[in-house]
This record gives sequence, C-alpha cells and structure tokens, in this order.
Amino acid sequence: MMNFISNENFPFPSVKLLRDSGHSIISITEEMPGISDLEALKVAKENQRIILTFDKDYGEIIFNKGIKNPPSVIFFRYKGNDPLFAGNFLKKLFDRQIDLSDAFTVIEEKGIRQKKYKT
Repeated sequence: MMNFISNENFPFPSVKLLRDSGHSIISITEEMPGISDLEALKVAKENQRIILTFDKDYGEIIFNKGIKNPPSVIFFRYKGNDPLFAGNFLKKLFDRQIDLSDAFTVIEEKGIRQKKYKT
C-alpha cells in the first residue's frame, strides 16, 4: 500500500481505482479544494505522501525555488485517453516495483523518467 495526495486536476475515477486497490489517497478536491501548490507540498511532506498531479508547476517550485526535502511527486505529462488511465498506469508501475521515494517522476507517452532528490 502506498500513500498519496491527489492534486485537484487528477481524475477522480483514478483516485477511486487506487483506493479500491488498497492505497491511501487524500484528495485535495474532496478535502482541501483551492489550496495552493505550496500548501499541497507542505501537506504531502507532513503526511509522508506522494503527490499525484498533471500540473508541471510542482517541478518548477521544487527545482527552481530550492524546496528542501520535498515530497515525492508523480507528474503525468501524458494524460492518456480516459480518466482511468492514470490509475491503471500507476498499478502497472507498482507491479514493476519502481522506487518512487525521494524522486520527481515524470510519466510520458513512451515511458517514465525520474530525477532523484539529493538527500
């Protein structure tokens, strides 16, 4: 089981799919609508959760503003063609046992790439 926080732009059918698979997800849409990206980063860090997002601003905030010890982020650059794409893609990613901790992970149409944080 993994612990996530889903950004407001992350499709709710994928949130439900991941919850039904046993993962814990705080949905910003459900619990904290309208919070800023900086506030979401703080909540994720305090609760040791990985951010799920389609928002590229997280990378800019973390790397350009020098956020210390940021939470892990999974950024979907590729959105697929249905609202379950992200959830199904993550389930396959978990099966591959890719380490998502201490990293900014980018999901692209032809694969993934990661930038590990320096600890």
